[in-house]
Amino acid sequence: MKKRTIALIIALVFIIGGAAVGYYLLGMSEEQQLAGGSGGSAAPDFLIYDNEGNEVTMADFEGKPVVLNFWASWCGPCRSEMEGFESQYQELGDNVEFVMVNLTDGGRETVDSAMDFINGEGYSFPVYFDKDMTAAESYEAYSIPVTYFIDAGGNIVYNSIGAMSEYALSEGIKMIYAGE
Repeated sequence: MKKRTIALIIALVFIIGGAAVGYYLLGMSEEQQLAGGSGGSAAPDFLIYDNEGNEVTMADFEGKPVVLNFWASWCGPCRSEMEGFESQYQELGDNVEFVMVNLTDGGRETVDSAMDFINGEGYSFPVYFDKDMTAAESYEAYSIPVTYFIDAGGNIVYNSIGAMSEYALSEGIKMIYAGE
């Protein structure tokens, strides 16, 4: 009985602590969110697939700044930020790699459902597929959308969990690309 009470108390502490962190993050402005979340660690490598089924790794983007976004077509917040990604891709796609990684589990999300969404909305940024979820696991993308800003040296400079406005996306890109 005593062990059960202790286990219950520990579980409640974790639940309350998690709720407090979530409440804190939800209450932050975009500027406050952009001020935190800095990494500086090396971006993990991964294996994903392009639209033609070719293998792609993080090393394929070496030497260029990368905006890495994990998303799914069924995810409302993911869908809401896509227009901003398309706009930034149109403006900066020659200088910044946009790596839009679809979490393709084969059940809830398939290559077809993802491409139906992308084509239906007329987006032109490149889409990649994490068919075995190893890329998401490497980046701890347990909640989507999540975006990582990686400098040309392959270091994570910043990450953002949740839908980003185009302004926040633009500010994140400024952290990895100064323009020409």
